[in-house]
Amino acid sequence: MARAAGGFREEQFWEACAELKQPKLAGANWELLMEALGICVYRLWDQETGLYKYKVFGTLKDCPPALLIDVYMDLDYRKQWDQNVEELYERRCNGQTVVYWQVRYPTLMSNRDYVYVRERRDLHVEERKVYVVLAQSTSHSQFPERSGVVRVKQYKQRLAITSDGRKGSKVFMYYYFDNPGGQIPTWLINWAAKNGVPEFLNDLAKACQTYPGRS
Repeated sequence: MARAAGGFREEQFWEACAELKQPKLAGANWELLMEALGICVYRLWDQETGLYKYKVFGTLKDCPPALLIDVYMDLDYRKQWDQNVEELYERRCNGQTVVYWQVRYPTLMSNRDYVYVRERRDLHVEERKVYVVLAQSTSHSQFPERSGVVRVKQYKQRLAITSDGRKGSKVFMYYYFDNPGGQIPTWLINWAAKNGVPEFLNDLAKACQTYPGRS
C-alpha cells in the first residue's frame, strides 16, 4: 500500500474524499445524534472503551474552502480564537509534521495534551478541489510527557473540505477517537464531545470572518 510523505496511506486521503461525497453510515450502528445549523453529528459506540466515535457532516456558509483550510491549518491564529488552547505549535521531525497541543481543562482538572502527526493533501475530484487533513497520535522524544498534564494517547481525526457550490464549504470531519484518559467519567466525556464538535466548527467559521489573510 502506497504511503504519503507523513506515513499515512494514500487511500486514507481518498477515503475521506469519498465520505465527503457520500457518507458511509450503513453496515454499522451509526446513530444521528444531532442536526442543527447545517451540521449533522453521528456517533458509534465503542464497546471496549465505552466512548463514542463521531462523524460530522455539514455546510459552513460564507466560508470558501481555500480560506477555511488556511484557518484550520494556521496554528498561530488558532491560539487567538480558540480559548481552550494553552499551548500549540508544530515541528518537523524525521520528515513529518508533528503538532504539540495542550488543552485547558476546568479548575481542579488536569490539562490534557496531544502529540500527533498531521498531513494535508490537496486533491482534485470531478473538477473540484478537495482539501484533506489527516491527524493521528504519535510519540516522540522531543515531546516528553509533562508533570501535571495528562497525555492523550488515543486520538485520530479526518477532515475533508470542498466547495458547497456557492460561497461556502461542504465539510466532513471524522473524530475517530479521542480518549482524554484520567478519571473523567465516560458519560462526561461523551457529553463534552457531543457539544464540542459542532461548537468547534461554528467557532472555526467565525474565525474565518476575521482571518488576517482573508481577501
